[in-house]
Amino acid sequence: MNPTTDPTQQAGAILSQVEALGERVGRVREAIGRVIFGQDEVVEQVLVTVLSGGHVLLVGVPGLGKSRLVEALGTVLGLGTKRVQFTPDLMPADIIGSEVLDESEGRRSFRFVPGPVFCQLLMADEINRASPRTQSALLQAMQEQRVAVGGQDHALPRPFHVLATQNPIEQEGTYPLPEAQLDRFLLEVVVGYPDLAAERTMLLATTGTAEAPPQQAMTADELIAAQALIRRVPVGERVVDAILDLVRNGRPEISEDELVRRHVAWGPGPRAAQALMLATRARALLEGRLAPSVDDVAALARPVLRHRMALNFSARADGVVLADVIDRLVDRLG
Repeated sequence: MNPTTDPTQQAGAILSQVEALGERVGRVREAIGRVIFGQDEVVEQVLVTVLSGGHVLLVGVPGLGKSRLVEALGTVLGLGTKRVQFTPDLMPADIIGSEVLDESEGRRSFRFVPGPVFCQLLMADEINRASPRTQSALLQAMQEQRVAVGGQDHALPRPFHVLATQNPIEQEGTYPLPEAQLDRFLLEVVVGYPDLAAERTMLLATTGTAEAPPQQAMTADELIAAQALIRRVPVGERVVDAILDLVRNGRPEISEDELVRRHVAWGPGPRAAQALMLATRARALLEGRLAPSVDDVAALARPVLRHRMALNFSARADGVVLADVIDRLVDRLG
């Protein structure tokens, strides 16, 4: 037998690579933690998304450090970062770029000028303030990893990640993302207020004469290799069964749960199961484990499912909220 094809040796090679990656990711998490205070769960879920190769939607009130998190993430991971403030008058060309007419040596030709989407880490600030046309242009780029202008395809840089933000308290004059577009985000992460100790630390660290800048702990090439390796991490049958049980019982047409059948208008599609499969692997690695567990599925249920499900009128009338439904599904996992 060729030793390079020996399953035992292959498993050992993957194991050593996962261990080395776990140490590197630990340094990334530590570097971000030096500049982002009191948001450990948010940082974890954002790193899970990036390691899984996906995009994340951050929902929170202003002033909680969402922009700072994106800046720090770009520096620590060695990614080229750009930021776009979404407004109602923003056009698709302002995001993806456009063609301009050049005249040189008496000849005229069109030249493509790339927009801000041509970066490795894009912060789409208040994405729900842009028109549906502009939203769809960005979300198409997220899905296809390229843009088409003037009949020509232009590939986006690799890796390419979008961290979009939404303000949950100012909904007047906004354009909520349709469900099909929300599904393009691997996780929806709710950013809450820090606790007292974290807010005190942040207050003292950010209002002095010098603020410690984040330090790079990984390169873009290392991140691409990490994303490929995470897809090779083995997942046990028990975890696979838990993912399928969670997702399929969230669909009112086939659910075994009476609460879901009565109060859920539509449930998560197969992309939710795919997101859980990747995200549980990444979370296990972040926690220093070599394989995901059912606990990872339970921990990621809310950020994976909350933007992929909707309640009906009966649920609102009875005071049922989506978090209660997801928790009920998690309880089934045991």
